[in-house]
Amino acid sequence: MTYRPSKVSGAFGLIFGCVFVLIGIFVVIPSAGAFGILWTLLAVCITGYNAYVAFGKKYIGPEVHIEDETPPSEDPEERLRKLRELYDQRLITEEEYEAKRREILGEL
Repeated sequence: MTYRPSKVSGAFGLIFGCVFVLIGIFVVIPSAGAFGILWTLLAVCITGYNAYVAFGKKYIGPEVHIEDETPPSEDPEERLRKLRELYDQRLITEEEYEAKRREILGEL
């Protein structure tokens, strides 16, 4: 599965990015000089990216693959062997052993 930013998240980023650009222009540049220019340029870049995500046709950015991690299931023979060990160690009763044994054999 590949995760891609949604158009809604791009729209929210665009709105908040515009707010940060305006803060940069009217507050940070007048009070901080060079840092204000850097702030505003970064805000413009982030806003541009979010605008592209919100309105663009293609996806930009890294692909993130999310895979389900399912542990490999043991074969019935191994499960029966472990079940027998539990029974031999008297960790389960004979009734529990027989019920689980029938369940494992029923899955075949």
